[in-house]
Amino acid sequence: MISLLFSGVAIVLLLTAGYWVRGRNGQRPTGTWAMAALLVSFALAFASYVPFVESAVESLVPHVGRLLSNSFTLAAATSVLAFLLQLNLEPDEAIRSIRLRVLFLCASVAGMAVLFAAEQLTDRSPKLYACYVLIYVSYLGVTAKDFCEQTWRQSKRSRRRSQRIGLRVTSAGCVFALLYSAYKVFGAVSVGFGLGLIPENARCSTPVTPFRCGFSVTAPALAVLLIALGLTLPAVAWPFSQFLRRRWETRSYAALGPLWQDVTGATPEVVLAAPELNEKNEKDADDSDFLLHRRVIEINDGALALRPHRSPRVQESAERGVAARGMAGTPEGDAIVEAAVLRAAVHAKQAGSETRAEAAPPAPGASSREGNLRAETEWLLLVARAYAQDGVAGSVADELTPAGTDPQA
Repeated sequence: MISLLFSGVAIVLLLTAGYWVRGRNGQRPTGTWAMAALLVSFALAFASYVPFVESAVESLVPHVGRLLSNSFTLAAATSVLAFLLQLNLEPDEAIRSIRLRVLFLCASVAGMAVLFAAEQLTDRSPKLYACYVLIYVSYLGVTAKDFCEQTWRQSKRSRRRSQRIGLRVTSAGCVFALLYSAYKVFGAVSVGFGLGLIPENARCSTPVTPFRCGFSVTAPALAVLLIALGLTLPAVAWPFSQFLRRRWETRSYAALGPLWQDVTGATPEVVLAAPELNEKNEKDADDSDFLLHRRVIEINDGALALRPHRSPRVQESAERGVAARGMAGTPEGDAIVEAAVLRAAVHAKQAGSETRAEAAPPAPGASSREGNLRAETEWLLLVARAYAQDGVAGSVADELTPAGTDPQA
């Protein structure tokens, strides 16, 4: 169970590191190499706990697996800070801070190596082991605290939802790292003073059995996975969210087609001129966002041009029909009324009817949606659906504006 857990974590982290190192569109985001170092360091730390790997290295130097694992963990902690510094500081200042952290890392690892060697020569002195653990835990704990504070603060300022969620997941991982650090300090004090509070050389049968394994095994595993997941989530979520956005834009563009065709057929002057294709705008001409934005503008401009033909009688009749169905005051009900008014206005314009002295007012919420492409599109989708499918919108408009007659009559 433990072997499978550590092996799986190491493989996942190495794959994640490969994703980060892989260039995207010829560029790599800020902090790529720091992130890769973080993930690889954590992967090597967990790999050193896999039984067959641990047996292989300790056949050369007894108990050296602990030193390797702890060193890789400190390297990962340094990489975490390096990543954060590159995001939050100016390049020159970030480089100076990272160099200082690397010097502290080297000094800490060197101190741990010296204490480890002395511990082996003195038949594993408990006091030397306690000093070794305190160096390790101090560096790790301070780093986890700083990173937790910075990621939580940054999550409050981030505009992208995936970044906010990712940073808060990372902060949760840092909390588990602090729990692990506190456990290690407790263990170091127990060993250094011979208190016997934690059994020596005891192994965990599961990640939570006995209870202390929740701190020694589960807490660091969760810390690593949550930190890796939190920092990687925005990079993975971004292309997926873009795919969903483009699919919504493409489907919305198609769904608005029938409404657009009728409105622009009655008011062809609102159709925007096709752009002259060149190297700058050739891509925009096929972009779903560009096409949808253009269609929404043309429908709105057409509705504005049809305003003199908006019939109050049609609007009142549609409102009564909507109220009879219990939909009055709902977005769907308002869309049905608007669809009926638009259908009647299109018929009136095509029939050459005279303009009205008093036109029906626009649909509710028009000013609040102005300038918001998604809100405007979602509203027009409701109108387009009612325009094409709803019985009230069709029957009211057709009854009050029969072909070839004046809808004002």
